[in-house]
Amino acid sequence: MTKTLRALLGAAAFFGLTGLATAETQITVATVNNGDMIRMQGLMDDFYAKHPDIKVNWVTLEENVLRQKVTTDISTKGGQFDVLTIGMYETPIWAKLGWLVPLKDLPASYDVDDLLPAMRSGLSVDGTLFAAPFYGESSMVMYRTDLMEKAGLKMPKEPKWDDIKAAAAAMTDKTKEQYGICLRGKAGWGENMGFIDTLANSFGASLFDMKWKPTFGGQAWKDTLAFYLDLMDKFGPPGASSNGFNENLALFQQGHCGMWIDATVAASFVADPKSSTVAGKVGFALAPDKGLGKKANWLWAWALAIPAGSQKVDAAKTFIDWATNKDYLNLVASKEGWANVPPGTRKSLYANPKYISVPFAQLTLDSINAADPTKPTVDPVPYVGIQFAAIPEWQGIGTAVGQQFSAALAGTTSPKDALANAQQIATDAMTKAGYIK
Repeated sequence: MTKTLRALLGAAAFFGLTGLATAETQITVATVNNGDMIRMQGLMDDFYAKHPDIKVNWVTLEENVLRQKVTTDISTKGGQFDVLTIGMYETPIWAKLGWLVPLKDLPASYDVDDLLPAMRSGLSVDGTLFAAPFYGESSMVMYRTDLMEKAGLKMPKEPKWDDIKAAAAAMTDKTKEQYGICLRGKAGWGENMGFIDTLANSFGASLFDMKWKPTFGGQAWKDTLAFYLDLMDKFGPPGASSNGFNENLALFQQGHCGMWIDATVAASFVADPKSSTVAGKVGFALAPDKGLGKKANWLWAWALAIPAGSQKVDAAKTFIDWATNKDYLNLVASKEGWANVPPGTRKSLYANPKYISVPFAQLTLDSINAADPTKPTVDPVPYVGIQFAAIPEWQGIGTAVGQQFSAALAGTTSPKDALANAQQIATDAMTKAGYIK
């Protein structure tokens, strides 16, 4: 085939596609299989009524798989997706690499100034927003009020880890498949490490010292892992090394967990009588601490961003505006009630008397406001981030270390070996990347 013929065929294909796009622009959205995102897909009639010229194709994936797919696609300029669901870890790193489209020209009605400062800051670079928060979260304790009452215990609003351990022991009845506590065990930098890192923060540990040397060999990490494994071995469900956010959510909703320490966004799902058998018997408390000045709570947003390789930026921005603006919150409220509105994104939501009266609303806001990514640990550290270090290498390090800790939970490796392997993995990666000389 001659170059001229190829050029002509290419031009014909281009104009054919352009003609189709005039009638209907198709965009592909990659998202995580969490409840709020599934709910959004059920509300698309509203979007299509307002934007009949745009068709949305969904790729909905489990959290670890989503992260792998979108990272591979954007780093290789694969072009599979027009909208990505990413978070506070990826957004600033990818924006600085030029991989994301800045969200500079959202309509005035979007009201960027209404975004909670923690969310806007975490999704911006040099004051420019690169991802719009779909929901924001910290973490907190969700617990069975009926089981606590039966045990003769009362959950403090600001519990210590000793309170959590005592409550877990009191609520465990394995003959009834009733476990005192459910925590993340599934390997992944955003799965088990998302929780364990915050536990470590409260125990006085850190990911790296001020010279960027990993600290998994220190006493604080030994204490952290020992406490986590003891808690889960004695009072957790079987097979916990396979449980992430969605698995623990299902266990709690089905009445198998006395407590669950996880994302504040889960509150609406455990309290929803349509999906939770324990709705009406759930209380909430701030994430625990060890008395050292740091609570074990994180800061995160699942947000929507546009990869720089998208050829449909305008349509993608239109979708992001719809999915993350004030009208969407009102839409969810009208269909599902205020308790089920995506939380943690806007000042106006928490100024709304209808929403702030929801039992967990104020606690969610308090948890978000209490999280400081610039000072995540008891001792000073060189990185920003609470449940992660905001460096490109953390995704690989965190996932590999998470595999070690998951193996320790499963009993296939010892805690001592898990920490030694974690230290070696992280040291090798940081040396190769040039952080350690």
